[in-house]
Amino acid sequence: MDISPERRREIIAALRKGTVPQRGLDFFAVGLSRFEPAMAAELADVAQGSSVFKAVRGDYGCGKTFFGRWVQEHAKKKGFATAEVQISEAETPLHRLETVYRRATEQLSTADCFLGAFRSVIDGWFYALEEDVLAEGTVDPSDAAALARRADDLLEQRLVEITRATPQFAAALRAYRTAQRQDDHATAEGLAGWLAGQPHVAAGVKRVAGVKGDVDHFAALSFLRGLLLILKDSGYSGLVLVLDEIETLQRVRGDVREKGLNALRQLIDDIDGGRFPNLCLLITGTPAFFDGPQGVQRLEPLAQRLHVDFQTDARFDNPRAVQLRLPPFDHARLLEVGVKVRDLFVTDCSS
Repeated sequence: MDISPERRREIIAALRKGTVPQRGLDFFAVGLSRFEPAMAAELADVAQGSSVFKAVRGDYGCGKTFFGRWVQEHAKKKGFATAEVQISEAETPLHRLETVYRRATEQLSTADCFLGAFRSVIDGWFYALEEDVLAEGTVDPSDAAALARRADDLLEQRLVEITRATPQFAAALRAYRTAQRQDDHATAEGLAGWLAGQPHVAAGVKRVAGVKGDVDHFAALSFLRGLLLILKDSGYSGLVLVLDEIETLQRVRGDVREKGLNALRQLIDDIDGGRFPNLCLLITGTPAFFDGPQGVQRLEPLAQRLHVDFQTDARFDNPRAVQLRLPPFDHARLLEVGVKVRDLFVTDCSS
């Protein structure tokens, strides 16, 4: 596989620190080829408007984070935006979906923008509106006023579905567009932050858009729906959202754990009910989280939704099941990875 010197050094630097590289994972991925056809088929379904939930299980060191980033790389090649959120007790508790949404927008990534792509996605959507108006051929490109009026009309047409899903999201988009045209950068920045779920946006900025408060737990899901609509309307295939290290729920206080498990059940039910078209949600966790008394098994409805029989030989696992099992590294796989990393290092040293 041809790989740039910059990418090689990025991979080597990550491996030296003992972390999973953000990009270039195909170069040294081993043992994942059996998942590729199923994941490709499910991503194709998502691109057509369906939604998918996947749970990846494996012991520590089996490559769960690697698998999530590997899926994200494949998804970007197919036109998806991606985001990875590390679930943690202190910074990103699962039951605080507003925090999960905010982290997702902060980590939003596309093929053209590696991190922090939220603002570029929004700006790209507005730019596409004007391009669509010009493509109609009914407006003189030199007539800025007429172009703006027609773009506003088209904006309202596109906002109909977003307004139906989340009126505040649509209102903030309108105000953001107006602030941009007036070169009011402070207001535009504030509204972009509010749309991304950032707290502590000035009241005066929100007043411009006619919205109040911060994005809360319930609004977060509506805002995610709004983001999915923007992505699809901008030409993206959808969004792959990875919630990594979800097993941290086992270490939190009992009432917090129950809220987190209920939030996960709600997400699964909403995906199954078609509320989030063009979304692939992937979570990673240890077998203890899925099977142990401090995890999924504490909430029977969730346990039923995630149940897969793993008593059989791993060779017979169904890659389209709701849960995927990552086997531990054996000697052959470790040797194969070692050879790939060695070749990568030698190539970098000789370049």
